[in-house]
Amino acid sequence: MGNIRESEVFTLTDDNDEAHEVEVLGSLDVEGTEYVAVGLLEDIEEDTEEDIDIFFFRVEGEGELLDIQSDEEFEKVSLAFEAAFEAKE
Repeated sequence: MGNIRESEVFTLTDDNDEAHEVEVLGSLDVEGTEYVAVGLLEDIEEDTEEDIDIFFFRVEGEGELLDIQSDEEFEKVSLAFEAAFEAKE
């Protein structure tokens, strides 16, 4: 899967050209397509009991992250990651 590894930290730019540091929480192959789950680094580093927001991206080529385009794809990917994270616990 490209060069993206779990725990890797990098910067993503949102639609408003704001930069956000994110950490890769995991990666999965879902029906032959690679996906990563990332969280905002500041949320991950915060010592709190609150849930953090997790974002999913499709991985193309050599690690290019693309937004998930449909609700159906998002649902499929989020359920797969949820099952994988629960299996780790």
